[in-house]
Amino acid sequence: MFFLRNYKTVIFVAVLLIIALVMLSYSVKYDTGGGFFRKIVLEATAPVQKVLSISVKSVSDAWLRYIFLVGLEEENKNLNKKINEIKAELVLYQEGYLEAQRLSKLLALRDDYNYRFISARVIGSEQAALSKTILINKGTAHGLKIGMPVMATPGLIGRLIDVSWHVSKVLLLIDENNNIGAILQRTRTQGIVSGAGSRGCILKYIYKNQDVKEGDSVISSGMGGIFPKGLLIGKVSYVLKQDAGLFLKINVAPFVDFTKLEEVLVLASEEPGSK
Repeated sequence: MFFLRNYKTVIFVAVLLIIALVMLSYSVKYDTGGGFFRKIVLEATAPVQKVLSISVKSVSDAWLRYIFLVGLEEENKNLNKKINEIKAELVLYQEGYLEAQRLSKLLALRDDYNYRFISARVIGSEQAALSKTILINKGTAHGLKIGMPVMATPGLIGRLIDVSWHVSKVLLLIDENNNIGAILQRTRTQGIVSGAGSRGCILKYIYKNQDVKEGDSVISSGMGGIFPKGLLIGKVSYVLKQDAGLFLKINVAPFVDFTKLEEVLVLASEEPGSK
């Protein structure tokens, strides 16, 4: 009974449709020419056929929309895949462009000095509190030796302290164990540049009566026989005339950003005929 109450309208329409179709079939089969009964049947069945046509069309349209959306989703997936591939290629091109720029600067640096250089890539680093070193991918198999100076754009970064066949360790300027003979380029005053870790470097043994200004360039003096004369080290970033002691307190900011080292040049020997 519950089923009949809920679907009585549907059942009623279905019964009318069946009666109309039977009457239509009968009139077609036994029509004597009057046609009046046939017209009544057609009038009765027209709304039902219209409803059925609309329902079929709705189902058909819904199916077509579904097929369209499925195709659109697949097309979007393919487009996203192509976009990601293009982005990856763009990253590679940008990386190649940036590398070409760095190498171009290294070549320009090589042209500034009359020395034979061996290029190398940075493959590791140790930036501890007291130790500041990097590893490069060249060694004795490429002609490297302990003590050779190492440079990057635009100047000196350190020296080789350990060399194996294909890997070498570079002690950076900012390491506290590093000491380099240096000259203030403007006044030609000589001192010693020592590493100061995250603070950069310190220029030592410059007397209080010397003329030192912030922004003065500091270069290697050539004293000690390890570093050739004239290699760029850094600029004076701070000067303090202390009450006690004989010397000025001078901080030096290296020209090279040690956090961005990727390629370096090892100064192997002086070019023939450069003297």
